[in-house]
Amino acid sequence: MRIDLHTHSAVSDGTDTRAELVANARAAGLDVVALSDHDTFDGLAEAVQAGTELDIRVLRGIEISAEHDGTSVHLLGYGCRADDGPLNDELAKIREGRSGRVPTMLRRLAEAGMPVPEDVLARYVGDSPSIGRPHLADAMIELGYVADRTEAFDTWLAEDRPIFVKRYSVPLAAGLDLVRAAGGVAVIAHPWGRVSRDQLPVEVLAGFARAARLDGVEVDHQDHDAATRAELRALADRLGLLATGSSDYHGTGKVDHDLGCNTTGPAVLTEISARVAERGGVL
Repeated sequence: MRIDLHTHSAVSDGTDTRAELVANARAAGLDVVALSDHDTFDGLAEAVQAGTELDIRVLRGIEISAEHDGTSVHLLGYGCRADDGPLNDELAKIREGRSGRVPTMLRRLAEAGMPVPEDVLARYVGDSPSIGRPHLADAMIELGYVADRTEAFDTWLAEDRPIFVKRYSVPLAAGLDLVRAAGGVAVIAHPWGRVSRDQLPVEVLAGFARAARLDGVEVDHQDHDAATRAELRALADRLGLLATGSSDYHGTGKVDHDLGCNTTGPAVLTEISARVAERGGVL
């Protein structure tokens, strides 16, 4: 069984529709795929229905924008009840933070000689419930300012680049508690990739594990090299955490993240399913 627990559709910052994502997952030989769009449950019902039609299991997931000690952390929640009030209130606050910074970012782009008309940006936002940096990147590509999303982020939009504007993210501890209270299983995505390793050292992960807040860590991810994966897997075993693997697929929006490039073992999915059922979630 081939299981990919981290993918994105055009509801957030991927480029596939929900149906296209599921069809592409099946074509890639996956048996199970989780849709985990950023800070929204929109699109889950459509993806699950597409999975039924195409004979591939689609899991209900979400990727929540969190932070720990001022550093961005991505929190995956599996099986959360989509109608949970406190979690939805927090997600709305996060989405407002995403969209609220856009005018300042547009002003900074214009000052840098790269004006982005609202109608161009709107084409890439589509039916997403909030505007993200990938939408800005896609508009910049259309206007000829950059060649691709990688250049847009590396040169202009990343956290240490000129156009970036900080926004609200839920404190990680609170996010973990919200996922569990909504019946979900909490897994930190690519915890030792990018800039987050310094803020998520062994003692921090161990503390969340001992407090029964954290269920697992995403070990097999393209942001982790072989040595990092081995170290993180050993830590997960020692702490009793689930070790997942996934592609972090974004369609054409992210290179080297093909569906199924990393996968999760069936036994891990069985345990996730059991915990969701025990907590009253819906996977």
